[in-house]
Amino acid sequence: MKKLFFIAAAFACSLCSWAQPASSPIEEIQVRKFIVALQCINRLYVESVDNNKVIEDAVKGMIEGLDPHSSYTTAKDVEALNEPLNGSFEGIGVSYNINEDTLVVIQPVIGGPSEAVGIMSGDKIVTVNDTSIAGVKMTKTEIMRRLRGPKGSKVNLGVLRNGDKKLRSFVVIRDKIPVHTVDCYYMIDENSGYVRITSFGQATYDEFMKAVSYLQKLGMKNIVIDLQGNGGGYLQTAVKIADEFFDNNELIVYTDGRAFGRQDYRATKGKLDIDKVVILVDGTSASASEILSGAIQDNDRGTIVGRRTFAKGLVQRAIPLPDGSEIRLTVAHYYSPVGRCFQKPYVKGDKKSYDKDLFDRLRSGELMNIDSIHFPDSLKFKTKGGKIVYGGGGVMPDVYVPLDTTRFTLFNRELIAKNCFIETTLKYLDSNRKSLIKKYNIESYNKTKAKFVSCKDVVIDISGFINYKNSYEVPQELIDLLLDKAKEAKLTYTDSVLNKSLPMIKLQLKALLARDLWDMNEYFQIINPTSEIYLSGIKALKEEK
Repeated sequence: MKKLFFIAAAFACSLCSWAQPASSPIEEIQVRKFIVALQCINRLYVESVDNNKVIEDAVKGMIEGLDPHSSYTTAKDVEALNEPLNGSFEGIGVSYNINEDTLVVIQPVIGGPSEAVGIMSGDKIVTVNDTSIAGVKMTKTEIMRRLRGPKGSKVNLGVLRNGDKKLRSFVVIRDKIPVHTVDCYYMIDENSGYVRITSFGQATYDEFMKAVSYLQKLGMKNIVIDLQGNGGGYLQTAVKIADEFFDNNELIVYTDGRAFGRQDYRATKGKLDIDKVVILVDGTSASASEILSGAIQDNDRGTIVGRRTFAKGLVQRAIPLPDGSEIRLTVAHYYSPVGRCFQKPYVKGDKKSYDKDLFDRLRSGELMNIDSIHFPDSLKFKTKGGKIVYGGGGVMPDVYVPLDTTRFTLFNRELIAKNCFIETTLKYLDSNRKSLIKKYNIESYNKTKAKFVSCKDVVIDISGFINYKNSYEVPQELIDLLLDKAKEAKLTYTDSVLNKSLPMIKLQLKALLARDLWDMNEYFQIINPTSEIYLSGIKALKEEK
């Protein structure tokens, strides 16, 4: 315990000398106060205590008293927290869903270790190294732990394929599996492309540039960038993507903090030959999404469409602690080119109220009516072109799109919440996958996509999907399967509710089948045209001068 105290004290002092300006030092007596309190608890408290937990709770308490975005992560959870932004993880390389306590492979990663040994879409993985993972109520976290492992390690999978009576055995050598943050890109029309970015990670810039390069070969001159639901990520990644759209030395964003001072991020000269730019945002577009949106808006480079963004204008730095845990500490604010800080107000230590902000926006009517949004004149700024913009509460779009509360019925939402759609499509594909693959020439698609991974000049064969998108009608058999799932989930509905819900039900089923037969790219091509933000974005693209 004594050794741990000395480590804590030494680390605290090292942070003091590194991060604190000379005008506000942490005095030695304050560090000693912390250590004495720990010693008293350890030696005198009425019951024995877990020293590690006491220290972790102390660190948590320090962090929780700061802003809503400073955080503490245990050593156990650090890897899982960073994985979505790191660009890859090590495992067997499949996307999957759990259906009735059984892992069903949706798609093996193209060029990944599972595809290499012959694992196919629709396969059920029932054992991992002779341990059953099917029908045993194993958590998804536990299943992932068994499937993942260091690159080069082997795992023996017992797989049940549709039509087989016996398990097939596959030995998979784990490898690095990419985590894609650009999960969809396609041509909207002969001149306009669409790219969806889910977060800003280490590999996002390269993925974005590859997507744009591919679409430009297909004739793209204008672009719609979809940042809806994008919670942010690395500031530097957002800057690199923004850099592609600006002339040399244009300001993209700047940060300013007590310990680090102002730092400007400027364009080095845009390389992309893009005429019109539209960015789609909503209330969950945050942080790096707001950096990119704010730079485009402030420099009059494009049009922002959707609803007011999340409003996160704080910059965090990851600081590793001696035991492998980590704190993410807010070290600066970031500001848009005209000087806007998008951070919404908060009370230190009151994260609960902060997290209710989106609910409060709904309750206030902001999501349905632009007249419910009010910014004080003190937060008013002007862009280079004279457009009025505001700070202090996210990016307000140039084209406001109210929330469509009629898009989904309550029955639609209940079916989603109870996982009925996914379980239904998996069950339907269990019997119909082979015939659909043959009918829509999906094998040709998979072959050209596999070549595209390693060769930029390949054009992916989407003829089968175009046929599916234009002609496939959801059969009554599939709807009946969904309604059976609804009954199992004890969901009730009337005939009038079903009739009202049916158009969206059919579209959701069709989109999910497309996702499981092809990929997320095809899912969004079917579901996007039902989104008012997406449709308004296309309209803004046509109207932009």
